[in-house]
Order: sequence, then C-alpha cells, then structure tokens
Amino acid sequence: MAPVKVPDSRWIRRYRKYLLCGSGIMCIQVILAYAFFSLDSDNVGTPSEPRDVSGRGRMNSEAFNEDPNGAASSRRFRENYLALDDEDIPINALFNRHKVPPDKPSNLHVISSVTRSANSPNNNSLRTGVSAVNRTILRLEELDFTPSCEITNKEAVSAIHRAKTQLCKQEIANKTCLINDSNLYPVALQMSCPVREGMTAGKSLGCFKDEKNFRTLSGYSVTLKSTNSPEHCIHLCLQSGFPYAGVQYSVECFCGNNKPELSARLPDSSCNMKCPADPRKACGGYYTINVYQTGISKFIPQVPKESPKPNETPVRVAYLLTLNGRGVRQVRRLFKMLYHQDHYFYIHVDARQDYLFRELLVLETQFPNVKLARKRYATIWGGASLLQMLLASMSYLLSSDWKWDFIINLSESDLPIKTNAQLVKFLTANKKYNFVKSHGREAQRFIQKQGLDKSFVECDAHMWRIGNRQLPWGIQIDGGSDWVALSRSFVSYVSAPEKDELVEGLMSVFKHTLLPAESFFHTILRNSKFCNTYVDNNLHVTNWKRRLGCKCQYQHVVDWCGCSPNVFKLDDWSRLQSTEQRQLFFARKFDPTISQQVIDKVEVWLYGGTAKDLQSKLSYWQSVYNHMDLSPQADDGLLTVSASLARQASHKVENGDSSCSLKMLKVLEVTSYFNNDSYKGSLVRFEAMQSSPLETLELETWAAPISHFGIIRKNRDTIRLKSLLVSSEYDMKEQMSRNFLRVLGPFSDPVLVATLESNATGGLSTNMTFLWIDPTGQLAEVSEMHIEYGHVVGYVKPSLQSPLLPGVWDVRLVKNGTVWARVQFLVSPLEIMSGVTITQQQTGFVHSGPGAPYKHAHLLPEWEVLLGSTPASRVASERKALANARRFGQDLQQWIDGLTQRFYSIVDTCVTAGSHGKLQTLSCASNWGLEPCVATVWSSYTPDPKSKVSGTDFKSGNMKRYVSD
Repeated sequence: MAPVKVPDSRWIRRYRKYLLCGSGIMCIQVILAYAFFSLDSDNVGTPSEPRDVSGRGRMNSEAFNEDPNGAASSRRFRENYLALDDEDIPINALFNRHKVPPDKPSNLHVISSVTRSANSPNNNSLRTGVSAVNRTILRLEELDFTPSCEITNKEAVSAIHRAKTQLCKQEIANKTCLINDSNLYPVALQMSCPVREGMTAGKSLGCFKDEKNFRTLSGYSVTLKSTNSPEHCIHLCLQSGFPYAGVQYSVECFCGNNKPELSARLPDSSCNMKCPADPRKACGGYYTINVYQTGISKFIPQVPKESPKPNETPVRVAYLLTLNGRGVRQVRRLFKMLYHQDHYFYIHVDARQDYLFRELLVLETQFPNVKLARKRYATIWGGASLLQMLLASMSYLLSSDWKWDFIINLSESDLPIKTNAQLVKFLTANKKYNFVKSHGREAQRFIQKQGLDKSFVECDAHMWRIGNRQLPWGIQIDGGSDWVALSRSFVSYVSAPEKDELVEGLMSVFKHTLLPAESFFHTILRNSKFCNTYVDNNLHVTNWKRRLGCKCQYQHVVDWCGCSPNVFKLDDWSRLQSTEQRQLFFARKFDPTISQQVIDKVEVWLYGGTAKDLQSKLSYWQSVYNHMDLSPQADDGLLTVSASLARQASHKVENGDSSCSLKMLKVLEVTSYFNNDSYKGSLVRFEAMQSSPLETLELETWAAPISHFGIIRKNRDTIRLKSLLVSSEYDMKEQMSRNFLRVLGPFSDPVLVATLESNATGGLSTNMTFLWIDPTGQLAEVSEMHIEYGHVVGYVKPSLQSPLLPGVWDVRLVKNGTVWARVQFLVSPLEIMSGVTITQQQTGFVHSGPGAPYKHAHLLPEWEVLLGSTPASRVASERKALANARRFGQDLQQWIDGLTQRFYSIVDTCVTAGSHGKLQTLSCASNWGLEPCVATVWSSYTPDPKSKVSGTDFKSGNMKRYVSD
C-alpha cells in the first residue's frame, strides 16, 4: 500500500495569515452578494417562502420601498419616458434600456465617470469621486437673494444653479420652500362624480382567500415595505381608478375592478399580519387578503351615437387654433379646409412668433367669425404656460357673444380628415359629451412616466424639475392627449370665475406639472359631475412611430424625456384611409416642408381633384426671416450669408456693365423653397440701389447650397453611403436637418448626417469614424457614429470648442487607416452681430477660433497621414487665419463673398411687381433680363391659390375651391 502523504504543518503555519485574510474577503463577498440579490426578492416573500404577486402576469406589479407618489423610489429601474400615445401598446416595445431624465446621468455613467477619474493621474480616490457626485450644496454666493428656507433637495439645488436669471432662481427657491412647508398643494380633494349605490369609501368587505395564479384583485399590485395600511392602499387604488383595494402579506397592496366571490370569504382571523404603517390593523396574511371599497364605481367611458335625432339643431364649433412657427401658408390652407360661416375661429399665436401673428391679422378684417388673441403666451413644449393659454382662451370664448357648443383645439400641424358636414352631424348627436383620449394603461405607470409625481417650475423658457411630490388623495388621476373636444357646459365649469374646491385644487397642482394639458381636463372629467360625459376618443388619429418619436429631443426646454408623433408621409396613407369608417375627424402631424404631397392627397380625398395645370401645386414656400420681425431674433449667420448672396446676385445682374452698377442695400426676407417634397434652395428678397439714375429696386434671388461630398475610395462599403451632410438643427424624430440652407457661424452647433442606401446595412449595424479638420488643417475632433440595423440615417454631434474658426472645414470618414469619403462645409465669418454690423473689436474675438488647443490635439500623430496637410502647411494656414480674423468692413465682405461663392450658387433672380415698372425707365435694364417675380415658377410671389385666403374664397359658408374637377 502506498503511504498517505500528510500536509506539512509548517506550511500551514507559514501561510495561515494569508488563509485567514482570504477567508475573510470571501465571507465579505458572500454577504455583499446575498444583500444584492435580496434586493430583487423584497416583493416576493421571504427567502424560504417565495411568492409570486403577479398572478400569471395578469396585472401590472411593481415594488416600491415607500409611497410611489411621495419621496419613494422604485426598486426597479423607472423609465422616465413619457407615453403620450393614442393607443395602448406593449411597454417592452417602447423601451430597451434604462432611461433617465436628461439632467441626471445614469448610474452606469456615474460609475464609469468616477472609475475613469480614479484611474487618471490627478484623481483623489474613488470614495472622493463618489462623494463629489452625490454632494449637493446650494451656493448662496451665486444668488442675489436669501431663500426663505434651507434648500437641500438635490433636484431643486441643481435647477437653481442651472437657471439663467436671478428672477428664475428665486421663483424656483420660493416654490421649493412652499413645498417644504406643505403649502403648495392640497393634501386631499373631494370628488363629485356620482357613484353606484352601496359603494362607500373605506368599507370593509372582509377577509378573503387568494390564489397565486388567480388573483382576487387583478388590476394592479405594489409592495409598500414601510407605508402599507388599508387607508394607504385604498387611496392608492382610488387614485388609479379601481373600485376595490386589498392588503395582503403585510406589505402588499392590490387593486381591482371586480368584487371578490363570497365563496372565497374566510374568518377575519385568517388575515392576521400587521400593517407596517399601523401595527394595530391587519394587512392580510399568507395568500389571504383584506378587501375594501374605495368609494368609486368602475369607470366605463360613454359610447357616442352615430346620428342625431330628426330636426335637431346643428352644433356650432369654436376652433381654438394654437399656432407656432412660421408656416403661414400651411395655416391658411388649414383655415380654408376648416372654414364655415357657422363656426368660430379663435387664434392664439405664440408670443415669440411676430411674423405669423402679423401675417394672420388680416383674417380679422376679412371674416367676422375670426379673432386673434391679444394676450399671447410664450409657450414651450411641456410647459405649464400651455394650460394657462388654453384656459385664458376658453375664458375669452365664454365671455364673447359667439354662440358655440364645442371647443376643439388644433395646431398648425393638424388637418381635418372628414368634411364639416360629417363632423357637425356627429357632434350634434353627442352634444352632452366631452371627447378626450386616455393613456390606455395602468394609472400608476402613467403617473411615473408622465412625471406627475414630480414638481416643476416654468421660468427662463424651461421646465425645471425641483423634486418629488405626493398627488392629492381622494381623486382619480387620468390623462393622455392634450387635443380635446369639450362641451360648452364643461368649459363653463372649468373656467368659471368662482371655481369649486376640485377645480381650484387641481389648478394649483397642474400649475407645477409637466405637460399639464395632457392630464388637467381628463382628471377633472373623471372626478366631477361631468364624469358620465367622458368619451375615450379625442377625434384624432396621430402618427406615432415610437422607434423614431421617443427621443430625448426637448432637453433644452424640460428636465425630462418625452415622445412626440411623426409627420405623415405618403407611406402612411393607408393609416389615414383606415379612419374612414371610424369616429375620427382630424389627423396630426403634417408638415409641408417634409411632405406636401400627403396634404394634397388629403385635400383631394375630402373635396375632389385639384387643377392639373396649377403651376404651384407641388411648391411650398416658408419664410425663415423677415426684416419686420420683432421676435425671435434673427440668426446672425443667416443674415450674413443672405447679404453675401444678395451681393453676388447684384453683380450677376449687372452682367459686367460698370455703367449700370447695382448695390445691395438691405436683406428684406429669406424664404425656403420646396418643390415635389424636396428642398430646392432659399429665396433672398433684398433692396438694391441702381447707380445711374439713382433708383431703389426690390429683387428676389434664388440661391442653392452646393454639396461638397465625395467618395474617395470606392468599394462595397462606401458605395452604400449615399451622402454626408453637415448642418445644424437636427430633428432626430424626422431624421433630417431643419437648417436647410446649411448656414453655420462661429457659435453654431454642427451636426453630421450620414445617409445610406436603402437596406444598406445588410442585416448588420454600421460603425463609422470621422475626423473633423479645421480650416488650418488641425484635428479638432474625432467622433464615432453608429447606425442601427434597419436604419438608413445616422447623425453625430461633435464636441467642438466655441467659437468655431471661420473658413472651410473638412470631415473625413476613415476606416482601416484609409480615408473612404469626405465632406467639406463652411463656417461663415459674421458680418452681423446681434442684428447690427459687427465692430472691429468684435471680429478679433469672434473670428479667432476657440483660443485653446483642441482636446484631440494629442491624437494628431496617430491621424497625421490622413489629415491631408503637413506641419508646414498648417503653420502657414494658421498665419492666414490670424490675418483673416483682423478683416473688417469691405475687406470682411470680400472674404465672406469668396467663401460663399464656393458653397452656394445663384440660380435665378427676378424683380418684384412694385419695382418692375421702374425697370422700364432704366436704359441698362434691358441687358439684365429680369422677369417679374409673379411670372416665375419659383419666386415667393408666384400665385399660390391653395394657400390664398380672402373673403371672396368662400360662398354661402362653403369653400369655393381652386379645383377644376
């Protein structure tokens, strides 16, 4: 037998310290792992007795450490995307990763940032990094006021420091202090909706047996580890719109619509677990549940009628048009499609849109049933001012002598999809009803996604999130779409000078709510005497494309992320056609700068074919600047480039005849020109002085940007690349730049847009690396673009230092150490600064570049061979850039004109009607060859009957259209 080898005890004694240390570390790791995984089992019972509170997934189940409407936080990730949908769709289809408000980094981002800091040469320690992330202190030295309370809430502190003006900072501080003192919101409100006889708030139905797979209350469940009690659960279920509430297993709250079966009744002693919030009361037991009535009836929306009674008086509609932007031609076209002499039109134009307001004022003189609001609000996406504007408009309509029955609010992006006769017939049959669209999913989920459990303050044209809040108990919370059709009786109730407690309380709540118009009217309807007039249909079909529309595209105006519908295109026509037999009368969104053809198709669908010979049928014009505008302030780069294009057009008109010189005086208007759903260029209308004899003329020139995109190395991959474009104002939802003229100045934020051929990804995602090279040949940025499978458009916004160095920039697509494609773009020097001619002192600052080395300068050796320049040429270019920065006056204009000639072409020029007669008196005008603008097919003066509105366009209340068949 072989001898057994016994371990040497000396070896054990020598290494026992290491063994003990290793054992201790292993124990700590086991404890941490147990603590980590136990977090995920808080809502499923004890480790020895696992529980499933979902019941085969038949209910929405969530677990909270505390009250979901108060300072509590969800145990699992809470996706802070808003669901503003008109249809109920699977949540999993919307979200595939954790989403956070835009001003808060995700946990992974914080950890990675701290880790990078810990690995950097100048770090302090990981612990210091974490504490720096979490520490929030209000810096009083930045304020010119003293807050009335101590503000420690990190969201409020962040908002105060990010706000631009002291007035806004003080507003945030004041509201925060009111919240801290519980003086801003009502604790509870009383509903007045009639309920079914026998339904009493808080009434106990007894203890009932529950089953894992067939829940007694299967509407909603939540785990409240420290706040669960019968009262709390009843409030929560009532807020969610459920008639029944139940407490179980001490910490679980269930809500449901159906009364439990009497056969499942158990002795009260079977429900013997104590409530965490009130140990004197029982909160069910192990699969036993105490059930209570919440005091409301099961909500059933009303079903509208199809046809009115014989000889019933037709309703009259007050259209509330809430308009923004500069699409005046589309607004006029919408007005023509809506107009009827029996209806009324109250138009609110955003306070910052002077052009649109000025252009629409003429409607008041043409039509007695049209009025423009004089009290105008500067509304922002999701802002509380939206609700204030709606309520102020409704109050005006109530005080007017207009005899209307319904208010329907529409925007410039809406169109009718049924005729006026069809709408009037439907509303006449349903005079007593109110038409709103509910969110269509579980209420607590909606509250969290919508941010209703947060307080917001609107100031500095921004919605600042300042902390959590608890919504008032005692009422149901509802919401969905902010496009509504409301009866006069309900509007009178909401807008009454003497408001009842419910309306007054909800106004105080929604004054500090994100997207308040999407919940205010819904919530009042559900809780007031009008609850039986609620129809779950806002008469709209909305073009939702979640994959594209649910982007964080409003970070500049809200501390939140949201969803927004897409513009209808011809590809979406089948969805519009499918509404023909449904009770839907309006559709959104439409935008003629993206697709005018689908608008034409809707018009033909409703009213018949358009004239085949109408030369402007496929054209659309939209002003982007007018010299009479008071607001918003014009872009300095646009004014600079437009003036340069006008000078080039003047020289081209002269045709080399020095005896007949033409000097550009002033840019009057810039208009984007589209034809056949394609941007064709911009039209610059300007004044010019003819030298001999002195005569002022008004001309309009058509200029188009020149593409400087090219494929350097052609192969299987680069052929799939359709184009590269650098511009700004990128619309993530529509995957396009709205800066059509591609004007970039030193203070612009460039965006690179890559377009692939259809199905170019070939089943794979596409990654691209781009080098950004400034006019001196320096490497300014290296950026990565990722285009997902199934997408054909990608974009990247580089982190370039401001101000950008003026001149010709170069972006190069590189792969495997080779330049595959490139695009050049212009950063124009500025001739105009803040609306006036730039001073010599300003040019030295604005045109000298960022004044500091680029952050990617250390990568220069790695990419040197791909930059297309040598160190010597870069030194020479830097000297030239320094000299350019000193250029001023006429010398500056020559520099600008030389640059714009490379990136824009002058297509044509015409003379306006007022100046055409003057040309006849000029001897040299015969050599200019200028047509009257009205006779062209491209000028903004081209006749456009589809957008023309005048009193003679209507006859007997019906549109006298431009159709020929």
